[in-house]
Amino acid sequence: MNILINIDVPDIGQAIAFYEQGLGMTLSRMLFDNRVAEMSMQGLLVHLLHKPADTPATPAGERRRYDRHWTPLHLDFVVEDIDAATERAVTAGAVLEQPARERDWGKLALLSDPFGNGFCLVEFKGAPYSGV
Repeated sequence: MNILINIDVPDIGQAIAFYEQGLGMTLSRMLFDNRVAEMSMQGLLVHLLHKPADTPATPAGERRRYDRHWTPLHLDFVVEDIDAATERAVTAGAVLEQPARERDWGKLALLSDPFGNGFCLVEFKGAPYSGV
C-alpha cells in the first residue's frame, strides 16, 4: 500500500508556483490533460488537483470553497530554520496565522496556503519525536 496526498486547488498554475517556491516541492509531471500536477518532496508524492470553486465536493452536496477552512487533516513540513521557512512560504503567498512559538520539543508556526488549506511548519529540537 502507498499513500498519495491530493490537494484540491482552483488554479493549477498558481498552486504549482506556491508549492514549488513556498514549500520547496518539485513538479514531477502533469497528468490528465494538465488538470493534475504531480509534485514531489523527499520521495512523497502530492497531487494538486484542479477543482473549480463551487463544484460538488461530496455526494452529500457540499461544495468546494477556497476561503480559509478547517479540516482535521493537514500537512506538517519539518524544517531546519522555521523563520526562514516561514518567510519563504509567506513571500510565495501563504498566510501566517500564528508566528512560530516555542514548545518543549521545538517550534511550530501555523499557516494556510493561498487556497485556504492549513499547514504547519515544525522545527524540532534534537531528533524529531524524541520527546526532548
